[in-house]
Amino acid sequence: MFLGVRPRNGGMFQYAQSVVEALTRLPPADFRFEFAYVDVAWIPILARLNVSGRPVRCGVTGMRFAEMAMLAGLPCRAARKFGRWLNPLARNLSALNCDYWIFPAQDAMSYQFEGKSIGTIHDLMHRYERSFPEVGSWLRYRTREHRFRGIAEGCIAILVDSDLGRRHVMDCYGTSGGKIHVLPYVHPGYLRTSSTRVDFDVHYSLPAKFLYYPAQFWPHKNHKTLFDAIGIVASFHPDIALVLTGAKRHAFEDVRAATAASGVSERVCFVGHVPDSDIRGFYERARALVMPTFFGPTNIPPLEAHALGCPVLVSDVYAMRDQLGDAALYFNPASAEDMADKIRSIWADDRLAKRLSLMGLARTDSHGQDQFDRRVSDILKQITGR
Repeated sequence: MFLGVRPRNGGMFQYAQSVVEALTRLPPADFRFEFAYVDVAWIPILARLNVSGRPVRCGVTGMRFAEMAMLAGLPCRAARKFGRWLNPLARNLSALNCDYWIFPAQDAMSYQFEGKSIGTIHDLMHRYERSFPEVGSWLRYRTREHRFRGIAEGCIAILVDSDLGRRHVMDCYGTSGGKIHVLPYVHPGYLRTSSTRVDFDVHYSLPAKFLYYPAQFWPHKNHKTLFDAIGIVASFHPDIALVLTGAKRHAFEDVRAATAASGVSERVCFVGHVPDSDIRGFYERARALVMPTFFGPTNIPPLEAHALGCPVLVSDVYAMRDQLGDAALYFNPASAEDMADKIRSIWADDRLAKRLSLMGLARTDSHGQDQFDRRVSDILKQITGR
């Protein structure tokens, strides 16, 4: 398994941890694994799972080479041919003599490597939500399209998050359905076992009651409409508060300016990036998770909330209802009024909040790491013919 993904990559980093954990639980008589990592952040994670990793030489250089080949528009076969001779990462991975390689993070390397690669496509939102510049600008669209077309053509198997994600890949690239394997997201395994810092409340000084939204500051995350909704709710519930976590980059300054435009500057708390070990504390203290994203097909934060008994309010887009069932309140992400209506419901109704909390916990028990592990095992047996 190639672990080139870094903590700042958010959901992909969490997903990769879930896959690593699933692999460590497979019978050693059936499979033997090598975990080749680039970022040292993987060292304590692998140690926690009682497995050893291998720092891959020239990882950063090789990943940059693969990105450059992708930006140059090299076709899959040409990229593989040149990579064999010019990309040191390709040579170093080949030297490990593995029968298959799993790439959990949509790496360009996954289709530029001559070994048998199992690639991942988390979403094709550049095709379905092109109005957002972070995926739809000319360069970003071209880059993403080349990446995903390469994965669809060059990998022997592809992992997707949902049945809808599978249909998207088939529709966009004509990929055979038998090549695509659905591996639904789960919450990270450490989330329920990690302990929150003892000085959490003093360190973060959060409001006594708040909504929570962990997200990078991209336009598709839809912070601005959420602020408008908070402004509407404030006329009914003056104590409404919103806590946001996420590194202060990308469109952060625009998002922060939008709080003033919506008149909610005093109601929104920007915490910045927080370590994984502290995430649990936010979910446990929040009235609810509110996630107004325009992207799908599915997302990981609602699963994290469910695992910790935090009620979920989420956009009614793509496969979110398939992912969360009736254990969430859904709203139209383009409508501040609809969003505000759902927020008012959860803010004022303790019984509703408790019911959603219990339903989320129950759903976690049937859609958790154990089910994920079995699915990973089944997929690998299909791919390898074991």
